[in-house]
Parts: sequence; structure tokens; C-alpha cells
Amino acid sequence: MSISSEAVKQLLSSENLGDRLRAVNQIRELEPTIGFELIQTAVKDANPRVRYSAVSQMDTLGRQDLDLSLNILRGLLKDPEPDVQAAAADCVGALKLRPAFEDLQHLYETSNEWIVQFSVIATLGELGEPRSFELLKQALLSSNELIQTAAISSLGELGNAQAVPLIAPYATNPDWQVRFRLVLALGLLKNAEAKSILETLANDQIEAVATEAKRALNEL
Repeated sequence: MSISSEAVKQLLSSENLGDRLRAVNQIRELEPTIGFELIQTAVKDANPRVRYSAVSQMDTLGRQDLDLSLNILRGLLKDPEPDVQAAAADCVGALKLRPAFEDLQHLYETSNEWIVQFSVIATLGELGEPRSFELLKQALLSSNELIQTAAISSLGELGNAQAVPLIAPYATNPDWQVRFRLVLALGLLKNAEAKSILETLANDQIEAVATEAKRALNEL
């Protein structure tokens, strides 16, 4: 049975939480232009679960109107629910909304929630904003290893070779997954120092790290 926009709209206005959550899920089956219109109602819902489910679709639906999406996501970065803030940060990167960089920076510096900080740092590489470099540099000093690892990845995506000496010490990190992320980053940064580190990691005791390092070297 096909889903109509009118039926979804009615569910979104229901007092029943289950109805509203079902409505947000059904938006995925509608035309993007209609879905984008309806999602604007859902992101304002009183329940954080509905708002989270809604904002998680903004990475695709938001392409319908990037300027409007920028305004919506800026508001959601200030949402009282950390999961909603984190999802909004993810969407800012996916949509490459660079004007929101300062909003992301402020959120990272003021939030006490690791999931929010992680999402901000992880999205900065995808965002591709050169001003992110200093914030990513700061994130490398985080006491949270997941945030550090996200910073390594984003520095690679950002493509600024000045990051190589900053992330080089992670070549000896005891966590092989950190070394693996480092290899991926170095493969994107592509300078002589990166190549030298990759040559060392090509002999890593963990096969996945060594294999990826060799692949990266072949592409330099």
C-alpha cells in the first residue's frame, strides 16, 4: 500500500509518540521534495526521539534547499538533546555546509558530551573547511581516544600536509585500529614524511594495517 503525504502529515500531528515515529520513518518513502517539507515539522517535535529520527534524514533531504537546511541544522546544533546535536553535526558535514563551521566549533568547545564532540570532529573532514585545522589539532589532545582517532581521520580528509608531524606519533600507538586510521590519513596527505611512515607501517604486525599501508604506498 502506497503512503500518502497527507497520511504522514496526520500522523506527525498525532498525540501518540508511536504514530509520530512511524510518520518520520514513512517520510523515507515519499518524494524528496515532499519529504523535506514534512521533515521540517518533525525536527520541531517535542520528543527528542522524533527529532533525532528526523534530523538523521537531513543528510539526504536537506539537498532540496541547502540555505534552508543550513538554518534548520544551526538550530538543531543547539538542541537540548545531545544525540540530536550529534546527528545535526553529521548532516552539516554530509551537506558540506561550510558556513556552519563556527557553529560546530562553538558546540565542540562548549559541550561536555563526548558523543557530540566526536560527531563534530568526525564531520570536519567531510566538511572540508580549511579553518578546521586548528580545531582538529586541539582534538588530538583530547583525553578521549575515539575523539583523537576521529581527528586523525579528519586531518587526512582535510588534506593539509602540515598534519603529518602532528599525527606521526600515532604510528606506534598500541591500538592497531588507531594505526589503521593513521595509514588511511597518511595515504591522503601524500608527502615525503607520510611516505616514510607508511613504509614503516607496511611491516606492521597486524596484517590489515600492513596491507593498507602497502596499498597507500602504491598509490603515492
